[in-house]
Parts: sequence; structure tokens; C-alpha cells
Amino acid sequence: MFEKLSQSLKKATDKITNAIFLDKDLVEGIVKDLQRSLIEADVNILLVKKLSDKIRQEALDERVKGIDKKEHLIKLLHEELVKILGKYKPLELQTGQNRIMLLGLYGAGKTTTIAKLGNYFAKRGKKVALIGLDVHRPAAKEQLKQLAEKNKLNYFIDEKETNALKTWKSFEPKLKGYDLILIDTAGRHTLDEELVKEIKTLGKEIKPTETILVMPADIGQAAKKQASEFQDALKISGVIITRMDSTAKGGGALTACAETNAGVYFITTGEKINDLETFNPQTFLSRLLGMGDLDALLEKIKLVTDEGQQKKMQEKLQGGKLTLEDVVEQVKSMNKIGGFGKIKSMIPGLGNAKISDELLEGQQEKIAKWEHIIKSMTKEERENPDVFNKTPSRISRVAAGAGVNNSEIKALLKQYKILNDMIKESSGLEMDESGTLSQKQMMKLAKKFGKVKKMRF
Repeated sequence: MFEKLSQSLKKATDKITNAIFLDKDLVEGIVKDLQRSLIEADVNILLVKKLSDKIRQEALDERVKGIDKKEHLIKLLHEELVKILGKYKPLELQTGQNRIMLLGLYGAGKTTTIAKLGNYFAKRGKKVALIGLDVHRPAAKEQLKQLAEKNKLNYFIDEKETNALKTWKSFEPKLKGYDLILIDTAGRHTLDEELVKEIKTLGKEIKPTETILVMPADIGQAAKKQASEFQDALKISGVIITRMDSTAKGGGALTACAETNAGVYFITTGEKINDLETFNPQTFLSRLLGMGDLDALLEKIKLVTDEGQQKKMQEKLQGGKLTLEDVVEQVKSMNKIGGFGKIKSMIPGLGNAKISDELLEGQQEKIAKWEHIIKSMTKEERENPDVFNKTPSRISRVAAGAGVNNSEIKALLKQYKILNDMIKESSGLEMDESGTLSQKQMMKLAKKFGKVKKMRF
């Protein structure tokens, strides 16, 4: 996702950081690189020009000198990029029953997004129901049914009824016990009068607490026109942008929504049920700059673990101490999320780590072997792997018991050490007022773990 833009931003910040003097030629080179990458990401050219002019002006301002100027320029770049990405607008459920109606044109991904949203809130303890009111697309109801059943979500569809309003009225009495109702509506090729009329009629009857527009990222800057039209006609409360993983135009869609003040609640980053992320411009940019996005990573973990597991793991993380069994469970969770290749950009310092496809593909086999190795260990060794450092002969005993080479025991212990060191380092960092790592602390963490050139997974 945004690999070229990410590389360009990292290159720009590195050039600024490592420069002895910020002269005109260097600044112009940085600006040109940024312009190229932002335009390739389909960001509005007027926004790109405005950002470029601001960087040139501040970089060549003689009132700010030396190291202060470099820090000032990196801070400015960060702030201006966050500004064009828009304000953070989380989707907050109200007390009582919430009714969220999803709108969008054909092919936007409304039905799959409804299932992802249902899974997202079900994992957070909400009682969720999916309602199929798309009576025009022949496969819509069957698709919703399959997605709901596959992911153990409650759903209501009427395969025979062709009137969306009648369908809603027949189901409404059965929905009283649910915390959250997610409503799939019909799409069209364009926002025509017929669609507007149908959605308005449904809205009067359903009285949704949120009306969310679903748009694909690959429409780029055209998102501005689409968001404006839906906002004018149907008063949308927010946006979900889909397929962010499969296009270079996502920057255009995100910045276009910011221009129209249509806050982006979520982005989807793949086809799997857990490929849904809250959109926070600050942490999203942090990931592009190679400083990770720990908030998004924790959100991902919540999608594959229940509340009891989450609480237990959180206590261990806060204590800064993991067992070998925890390491294996965390790697298993990574695979459910989409594998290490998908989440490494969320971990501070690992965005640039070169990890071969062969290593990533061998993950499942390695997990099975690790579990087998752990069974040959004593309780003390599993819970406190540091004892292997004090008594190296334990490695040979465990290897013999598990029928593996000593090197494989050492590889597991190395994995444990890397993860445990990262947890200890993170637990010692200070949080800002919002409860998240500050930019300075994120850079500190990224710098420390960015030095790890070769990692074994």
C-alpha cells in the first residue's frame, strides 16, 4: 500500500536529517521527489503545489538555523501531509441500538464491507445483525448470506421480496435485541433520481444513526465529486474507502474526502474478513514514514482474538515479559491477520526490513516445528527462556528430545529475544496526551529496530 510514496517520504526525511546544509538545490530535489510521488498517488495537483511552496518557503527561511531548521522542516512536512489527509474521525457507537446504512455505487464493495464491519464490532462484544435490502442485484442477498454464515454473523434476508421497504418492515420487530444493525442497500452505475428516492424513503423508515458512503480507492480524485454528490443528496455522515491495497490512486481518494469534509471512518486493505482498519491520518502517515502504526496493529489483533485473550496478552505486554508459548501464539495471530508481510509496516522500524518471500511462505511449517520443540521443554524453560543463556547444555537436551538440530532451538530463542526486546523497549516509552506514542518516541523505536537487517521468521 503506497510503497512508492512511502519510499519517497522516507527518502525526503533522510535527506533532511543527514544534510549538513539545507541549500536551495537540496530542497528543490526533495520537493521534486515529493511532487512526483504525490501526483503518482493521484493527489490533487493544487494540494501538491501548496505543500511544495510551503516547504520551499520554510526551508529557505534564514531566521531558523542549523539542527533546529532540519527538525522544523521534518515537523512541517509531517503536519502538512496530515492536514491534506484530513481529520481523524472515528466511528463511535451511541448508547442503545445503532443502525448503520451503507450506500454506494455498483462495485464499491458494500456487501463485503458490511460483513467486515459486522465482524469488527462482533469482536468488540456487540450483538450485530446484517440486513440485506439490495433487492436489485441478483446475487446480493446470497452473497450477504454466505459471508454472514462463514463468519458466524446474524443476518436477515428475504430471497423472494423485491421491495426494500417491505423487507425492512417485516424484519424490524425481530431486531430489538441487537446493539448494531448494518444495512446493505442497492447500488447503481450513477447516483440517479431513482436511487436517491429509494435511499431517502428507507432513511425515513429506518432512521439510521449513521449513513456511510462506500467508495473504491481506485477512483482516485473522482472521489471528491462522488462524495459531494452523495453528501448533497443524502447527507452522509462518513466514508469507507475499499481496495486500498490494490491501487496507487488511494492518495487521491483520501485527500479528496478531506477536501469535501467527508471524514473517512475505515479503509479496507484486502479480501479477508479482518482486512479492515480505522483510518487515523496521524498514524497512517507514521506508517508511510517507516515509523509503524501500533494502534492499527492492536486493532488487527483484536479482530483475531477474543476479549479474554486480549486482556491476558495486554497484561503480559505491559509487564514487558513474554513466554515462548506467547511468541508462537503471536505468530499464529499474525497469520490470521494476513501474515507478517502484511503487518510489518505497522511495526516501528520494520517497514524497510528486507524479508524474503521464501521466509514468509515457510511460516506455517516453522510454527508447527516450534510447537513441537516447546513440548520438549520444561515449564521453567517455556516461561523463562533466559535460562538457556545460563545453561547452554539445555539446548542440546531439548534438540535431542524434539529430534531437531541445535540451530533450530537457537532460531526460536532468537525470535523470542527480538520480540521480547521490542516489548520491553515499547513499554518504557512515554505516551502523549491521547494515549499513543508521540512522533519523537516512534522515531526512537523505529531507529532502534530499524538496525535489525536480517530477521528470521
